[in-house]
Amino acid sequence: MLNKPEENLIKIYENSFRQHWDLEAVSDFGTTIVLTYGQMAERIARMHLLFKHCGIKEGDRIAVMGKNNSNWVITYLATITYGAVIVPILQDFKANDAIHIINHSESKLLFITDLIWENIDAEQVPDLQAVLSLNNMELILSRMSKSQAVDTMTIEDLFAEAYPNGFSKDNVKYIERSNAEVASINYTSGTTGFSKGVITPANALAGNILFGFKTGLVYPGCRHVAFLPLAHAYGCAFDFLACLAAGGHTHLIGRTPSPKILMKAFAEVKPTVILSVPLILEKIYKKMIQPQISRTAVSWVLKMPLLDKVVLNKIRETLVNAFGGEFSEIIIGGAPLNAEVEAFLKRIKFPLTVGYGMTETAPLISFAHWDKFKSQSCGQVLDGLMEVRIASPDGDGVGEIQVRGEHVMLGYYKNEQATKESFTEDGWLRTGDLGTVDADGFIYIKGRCKTMLLGASGQNIYPEEIEAKINNMPYVLESLVLQKDTKLVALVCPDFEAVDADHLTQTQLEVLMEENRKLVNQQLATYEQINEIRIFNHEFEKTPKKSIKRFLYEA
Repeated sequence: MLNKPEENLIKIYENSFRQHWDLEAVSDFGTTIVLTYGQMAERIARMHLLFKHCGIKEGDRIAVMGKNNSNWVITYLATITYGAVIVPILQDFKANDAIHIINHSESKLLFITDLIWENIDAEQVPDLQAVLSLNNMELILSRMSKSQAVDTMTIEDLFAEAYPNGFSKDNVKYIERSNAEVASINYTSGTTGFSKGVITPANALAGNILFGFKTGLVYPGCRHVAFLPLAHAYGCAFDFLACLAAGGHTHLIGRTPSPKILMKAFAEVKPTVILSVPLILEKIYKKMIQPQISRTAVSWVLKMPLLDKVVLNKIRETLVNAFGGEFSEIIIGGAPLNAEVEAFLKRIKFPLTVGYGMTETAPLISFAHWDKFKSQSCGQVLDGLMEVRIASPDGDGVGEIQVRGEHVMLGYYKNEQATKESFTEDGWLRTGDLGTVDADGFIYIKGRCKTMLLGASGQNIYPEEIEAKINNMPYVLESLVLQKDTKLVALVCPDFEAVDADHLTQTQLEVLMEENRKLVNQQLATYEQINEIRIFNHEFEKTPKKSIKRFLYEA
């Protein structure tokens, strides 16, 4: 347990606001909204007066749901520094899922984007005392008594009374609360009835933040572009919590992060480190790089010593500039990076690394800076913070990855059965991932326990590895490998943009997919061979974290 004063989650922010008072803290990208640490601290003070006026007590739950913006950030920090428990809800959850989470978490206040609230029936969330807008922090719904009635004037009057001489850094003084206490409850699934609320202690969040300090990923004046949803543990921990704990500046992307918006943000902000998911780099590789290196002349040059370096350096320079030109590295998380993409980026010495984590570890389990990163790994187990073991390894050393340490959750909220199933009898968290660990502590993931298939002779088949190869084929957007009567079938959603650009007919597309099948099978073991490719005419349904809902599909 992290017990030193400087390791206490709430004290970390108390100190950060005081030390970085005049530095810029958050911006809503594309708007004129820019807040310093001092301005944020003042808004948090107003929020604390609001909580007190509404009768919120230490340990009460407060939910927040909406796209990234400064009010979202202030709500989160105001909640944890007050001693309440924040319940972040992904903005992509359907209304029924959001209602389930609000009720299940017993949240008393809800801060939400106006547009999302329009789809929620207030009668279905009867225990909420009040709902406030993340657009302008105005009251949307109140079930409080007249004495607790709240509006802008009420809070201003309370603020003037509490701070008659104005608000200064000396007024930043937060509750004394142990790192052992609960800081947040994050729900891992959007499926009503199956949502699991991860109980995250302050200790887990503090551990991730301190790791960011230790590794130099965050520091005073660092710049982050927060385009991953802050309600997701990955973006929340490093683009937001660690960045603001260190005195950095978080630029919040509140719109769908299209390539156009992201490239504009990177060019303007020039981030010092970039957190991303594989999809973005894989799309850039497929759309920008693969067509270049596939051209006959270029592919010939790439086989020539010395000449290849000229071409590769030019590609690297273009890529680095596209991401702003001043970042130390790009950190991929959330899913494995395609092996072909990783191999090429490593060849051009692009500063890329892959980390591993989960909501249940807030989120980090392993990481290595790009110059220490080993190919096809997902980083090195965090020294002094986390431990990893492989349970029941097979002949190849593959088994379930199990972890324990500072970042591990306390369990699932109001779900003793799921909590019990998630931990071994000796206290290790079951990740549900299959993989290996080498002598240096680098983790290599093979797939999920629940998705692993068995070949006709009992061989282990990891569909994610096969899908990665299929997804590199021409005219493939995404794929799903399933099993029927020991045969493997691949459902493939075509890249219709490329199909239309080349004016392909359905018959021509089917012929090309059969060619893809044969090419992929040349890269696979006998027991992994794809028996059939079936064209699937729309994208697969996904979770809010953009993982395919595999259970919806069958061969």
